[in-house]
Amino acid sequence: MIGLLSRNAFPDSATWSTTNVPPLCLDALLGYVQFIADRFDDEPKYEGLPDLSRLKEQRQRKAFIIQGATKFNEDPKAGIAFFASKGIIEDIENPKLIARFLKGTSRISKKTLGEYISNRNNEKILEAFMELFDFEGVGIVDALRHVLGSFRLPGESPLIQRIVTVFAEKYLAGGKPKEAADSDSLFVLTYAIIMLNTDLHNPNVKPQNRMTLEGFTKNLGGVNAGRDFPAEYLEGIYRSIQQNEIILPDEHENKHAFEYAWKELLIKATTAGDLIRCDSNIFDAEMFEATWRPVVATLSYVFMSASDDAVFSRVVIGFDQCAKIAAKYGVTEALDRIIFCLSSISTLALEAPPQHFSQYRGANREENGYDSGLDIPPIPLQPPSQVVDRDGRSNEAGLFSAFTSYLSSYAADDPPEPSDEEIENTMCTIDCINACGVSDLLESISRSIPISSKSHLVSALLAKLPDTSPAVITVKSERPQVHSSRAATSKTNITKPAYKPGTVYILELATLLVLRDADTIQQLGESLMRTLQDIIRDAKNVHPLMLSRVIYYLLVLLRRSYEYSFMRPPVVLHSISSFEQDTLESVAVPVITGLASIVSEAPLWKEITKYPDFWSILQRLHQHQDGAAMIFELLQNIIESDPAVVTADNYEAAVGLANDFANSGSIVASQELRYESSVRRSRSVKKSNKIQDNPFVIRGTKAIGIIFHMTARVPTLISQSHLERNEAWAAYWSPIFNALTTQCLNPCRDIRHQAISALQRTLLSPELASTDHKEWVAIFSEVLFPLILRLLKPEVYQSDPVGMSETRVQAATLVCKVFLHYLVLLSEWEGMLDLWLNILDILDRMMNSGQGDSLEAVPESLKNILLVMADGGYLSPPSEDPTKEKIWIETQRRLDRFLPDLFKEIFPSAFEEKAAPTASAHDQLPHPTAERASDEKSSDKGDQALEEGDNVD
Repeated sequence: MIGLLSRNAFPDSATWSTTNVPPLCLDALLGYVQFIADRFDDEPKYEGLPDLSRLKEQRQRKAFIIQGATKFNEDPKAGIAFFASKGIIEDIENPKLIARFLKGTSRISKKTLGEYISNRNNEKILEAFMELFDFEGVGIVDALRHVLGSFRLPGESPLIQRIVTVFAEKYLAGGKPKEAADSDSLFVLTYAIIMLNTDLHNPNVKPQNRMTLEGFTKNLGGVNAGRDFPAEYLEGIYRSIQQNEIILPDEHENKHAFEYAWKELLIKATTAGDLIRCDSNIFDAEMFEATWRPVVATLSYVFMSASDDAVFSRVVIGFDQCAKIAAKYGVTEALDRIIFCLSSISTLALEAPPQHFSQYRGANREENGYDSGLDIPPIPLQPPSQVVDRDGRSNEAGLFSAFTSYLSSYAADDPPEPSDEEIENTMCTIDCINACGVSDLLESISRSIPISSKSHLVSALLAKLPDTSPAVITVKSERPQVHSSRAATSKTNITKPAYKPGTVYILELATLLVLRDADTIQQLGESLMRTLQDIIRDAKNVHPLMLSRVIYYLLVLLRRSYEYSFMRPPVVLHSISSFEQDTLESVAVPVITGLASIVSEAPLWKEITKYPDFWSILQRLHQHQDGAAMIFELLQNIIESDPAVVTADNYEAAVGLANDFANSGSIVASQELRYESSVRRSRSVKKSNKIQDNPFVIRGTKAIGIIFHMTARVPTLISQSHLERNEAWAAYWSPIFNALTTQCLNPCRDIRHQAISALQRTLLSPELASTDHKEWVAIFSEVLFPLILRLLKPEVYQSDPVGMSETRVQAATLVCKVFLHYLVLLSEWEGMLDLWLNILDILDRMMNSGQGDSLEAVPESLKNILLVMADGGYLSPPSEDPTKEKIWIETQRRLDRFLPDLFKEIFPSAFEEKAAPTASAHDQLPHPTAERASDEKSSDKGDQALEEGDNVD
């Protein structure tokens, strides 16, 4: 009924009917749709009505039968397998079930059925098929009519013989004809009847050549167990075939076909149920799902071809009601089709005329409506009627033309004021957009639609990215281009990536939909992740603002989906760290914000901070104006986290980043020098801003604290390491010492003092040294000695002439403190004497650096060391302890080089005893002055490689 109304609602149906038919049929269709829409809110009634689930099951079974019959007609084996998979045929090993189903299904091809049951492999099915016929009391001709009416007889003789053999056996057993002696005679008779039917009714056989009754009787002579069939019996068979051909009625269009169809209808009527008048909406969903296709197609065609506003209004209402019905009952295919049709016919630039709309009918039925609804075609612009060549110059030059160009240049360059009509159109557009309630629509989509619909929407959104929101609409003129004489001298325009707000909007909407919950992330996250990474890989051709948003979306997706297999954090981080420096700095804030949000969550921070690319990104952005503070806060959170995030994988990177922040504080050293210079020139100068309040200095001093804070992790890292003890000690202590000694040379005074203090606390910490291992003694040769030698360099001193002297003293004092702190442990080491002599050499160079009175603390520190060594028995005169003679003599020789009176001052008794020996003994000892000169020469040769200039003033 719906199909009939839909077809006759087309305007062209008036050609074979009347002009009133199309509008009446359209009214009927719209009334049907409105009838369903009006019953939305009615209370469903179930009393006296069939069970809905049972009806659905029957309808589904019917659909399976139709689908399986199609498969069977193409490939019988595949069709039988399909029926078995859907439960239509319960057991494919049972030939009776197969035969019963094939005989009772009208959609099975009679030709295919005949070929299938006559196959040698299907003999049991053929026998079961023949057993379905009741031959009792039926003549052979009528029996043969019933059998051959259910399938087409194959054309090959072996197949026909197989069917006739089984038929003869079953007819003999069921019909029990008296005229036939046995099955063989019945086989010959059946075959003769088939031949007679072909001969009498074949149009290719001439009438005079057709078989006569005598010929038919003669052919069957003596085949009935050696006897003839009764003449009356054979004549009856002949007359029946002659008057009524054995045919397949459904393959003809005559009274036989009508009688066959009528007979089939009567048979089906006996099994059909009673007609029930249904006044309930419980079946509306199934009704609409079965009939929406012709309804939507008709409304679309009428909408395209009609010209009356009343018709437009009614069709639009019909579309709206169909869409509401589809949304109400979850018929998403219908809703998609409606959107597709409307988007195809409602564009401002219609390319397909209405008469070509038939191409949409039945095509792309699985098309998702989001693809069509999101595709907003651009408005085609007409080429301009005039082209102004602003770069061109007229060949005529004169005073009047010059004045004209001066007066008209401003008016030509300024954009014209919008007209009232343009303003009105703009306001109407804004009101139209607001009336559409896009935000409410998107919120409803995000909250209410199922995951399958979200998947289609996200796929449609991502599919629109390449062609969505062109940044600039280029109008190509139909006129030839004007070649300017200034073209050769004009500057080359560097094409910059265009900003595409539509692309950003689509990506943000897709990200919000994907991040809705865990299910959407699991099913939709991979496609979004691939799209975002593809954009990032082409960062050079992406606008910085768009790139910053894409990076933020990707990092948020990483934070929410890190546990899924499709998300690989190392790949994401490497993609970002591969940016060029300018590109990375342009997106610094969203990158840092995204990384900070990732690190803030405990399950992910340990994994994300172990990748080198993570630290590479932070290191490259640590001087960014807007991102430095955020990176430093992120570093503090990582270092101070509990449980600890710093591991063997990221320990050195964390120390290096903190060292970079401390280095950044050196830029304020020039401010300190300028301020002190101005103070020396004029005492009235006031310091406007304290250096200590500078953010670089604040971060630099805090960075020193961070480095010292990480020393607490070193013993744990060494114990967990698989390296040798000395290798592990060097691997985890060296980054700390390298960073601190580097900052002890920082031109910024506050950072330098903080570094000296941190270095002292580190060197004196109990975790550093051990009695079982001696690798820690490297703190002298690899930390303290190189530090002092670098402090003695002129360029280091000139970076802060006022404060660097104090730093030198602090370093020298630190050497003495560290030596005294570890004196007991060093005494057990065989290299103590060499170490002590190296300390004296370093202090000698410090005293001779030309600093003057600022080094008064060095002799005092040496005096303390000598007294402690003497009290501990490590330094004694040879007369008291002959085993200490070497260290005593070497200490005296080295001290006499730069502090000649210090040894006598500390050990006066030793020198009094030394004056008592005989002259011969006195002559054997070298003269102190000569000895000192000799030592100085040898020492100068040994220290020549380290000497880089001591006097800096």
